Amino acid sequence: MPISLHHLHTGWAVCTDGAWSALRHTLADLLALPIAQARAAVEAANPFSGTPGPSRPPVDRQEIWAAGVTYLRSRDGRREESRYGALYDDVYDSDRPEIFFKSSPWRVVGDGDPVGIRADSGWDVPEAEIGLVLNAAGEVFGYTLGNDMSSRSIEGENPLYLPQAKIYDRSCALGPAIVPSWSLSPGPFDIGLRVLRDGRTAYQATTSTAKMARDFTDLADWLFRALSFPSGVILLTGTGMVPDADFTTRPGDTIEIRCPQLGMLTNQVVAVGTVR
Repeated sequence: MPISLHHLHTGWAVCTDGAWSALRHTLADLLALPIAQARAAVEAANPFSGTPGPSRPPVDRQEIWAAGVTYLRSRDGRREESRYGALYDDVYDSDRPEIFFKSSPWRVVGDGDPVGIRADSGWDVPEAEIGLVLNAAGEVFGYTLGNDMSSRSIEGENPLYLPQAKIYDRSCALGPAIVPSWSLSPGPFDIGLRVLRDGRTAYQATTSTAKMARDFTDLADWLFRALSFPSGVILLTGTGMVPDADFTTRPGDTIEIRCPQLGMLTNQVVAVGTVR
């Protein structure tokens, strides 16, 4: 990550080859601007010495949305868990993608923070994804890593339960930073996922965004067709890694998501909510 934007407790900062600069703008400010003006603002950041303080999730006023069934493995995984497999065949092949609301910004957790699995779910998995950081015009300002934690048992019981399977406290992790779109190629991105349990690898897989059935531009276009985002938005682009039916994450597991261009996002798993 030669250039990356970080959300520190003191504000937003830019790291360029290990040197830090303070931004005079928030992420919402930058995403309200055209890409060229946002880039100029990032490049005008003021250098500072010393070590930056603790970081926060790389989001401030942006909603997080997500796309589903964008990889063949995702389609197959949904068919394995559900009695309604034809629904997922249809959305994989159709012109209109599955796009759903994932998280309010204040519910997002960052690198090093715990992610959650629902206490009332018995089958839960991480979903490692590339996140598009889109400006108010729908242009790709940057990229980040995302973890769209998901209850397979709840969604598998009935597709209409998808909001409960996807939207709950600590269900969305982003980070560790935002890499501006002008500082790297638009992909494809290689993504790795590893789940550690008691210090050993319990699950591991890799994929590439080259395997996506849809491209980033198409997904962004659909999101913006009837929605406006004056402060920008983050769109998770789907997962190509779905563990087999005999695997579920457990409290105490550690989830690592890696991408050579975007770094590594690490979170420990905790249970959230109650069983009634």
